[in-house]
Amino acid sequence: MTVDRLGIHFGSFIIYFYAIIILIGVLAACFLTSRRAKEAGQDPDLIWDLATWLLIAGIIGARLWHILLPSASQVANGITTQYYLTHPLDAINIRAGGMGIPGGVIGGALALYIFTRIKKINFLTWVDLIAPGLILAQAIGRWGNFVNQELYGAPTSLPWAIYIEPAYRLPEFAAFSYYHPLFLYECVWNLAVFFLLLWVEKQFAESVKTGDIFLLYLIGYPVGRFLLEFLRLDTAQVMGFDFNQYSMGAVALVALVVLMVRHARDTEAAALETEEPVAVEEKTEE
Repeated sequence: MTVDRLGIHFGSFIIYFYAIIILIGVLAACFLTSRRAKEAGQDPDLIWDLATWLLIAGIIGARLWHILLPSASQVANGITTQYYLTHPLDAINIRAGGMGIPGGVIGGALALYIFTRIKKINFLTWVDLIAPGLILAQAIGRWGNFVNQELYGAPTSLPWAIYIEPAYRLPEFAAFSYYHPLFLYECVWNLAVFFLLLWVEKQFAESVKTGDIFLLYLIGYPVGRFLLEFLRLDTAQVMGFDFNQYSMGAVALVALVVLMVRHARDTEAAALETEEPVAVEEKTEE
């Protein structure tokens, strides 16, 4: 047995640190969601049944996102969607890397919807319960990118810049040694969103509607991802645009509109209920 930066080697078999970090994130999310479910009067054990569904669907969704939206450097090296379609073994080889978080969230959401329909439980209740754990798992999982020396930003001389080994640098930036730790920025942002979700849920308990916490997640995470894409070097380009950035911006905007509309209706209804009837003076004939 040997250990290096990538993982633990048992001959030709490797247990990657990236996989261990992802597993830690998943377990943290499950324990947190189980506790939140119990506090909300839901069955806390359901999350352990659901975890398998979410993990499998999340991996499939994340891999499909990567296959359909390969990065610019992959396309330059001939690794395109067409390549994956004609090399199915490479398409399913997740050990070689290549996962897209947006696809993982979509896959997990679909699995959760099916699960809640089967179990006859409320979908919105459970996406609210899961949302803080999900963003926490994402924050933890980003350290897997540090291990793999990926998800770094533009070259920089800032004190917190990270060194990237030559083998992991993009060819056009081979002369640069230090880069923005984009994985760290996203981790910190995700942790901020995590605490925000918990704070809003507690601070505005009387006004928070079922589904609001998940909507806040759909605003918080995409906004951070949208901003950080400006620093990213290896983006997924569609017709010359950074697809991840534009899709994240669209998701955040739609979620914000939905959140505002559903609460505007409540505000309007409350105003109508509290409005005093106008007194009508009756004229009396003299």
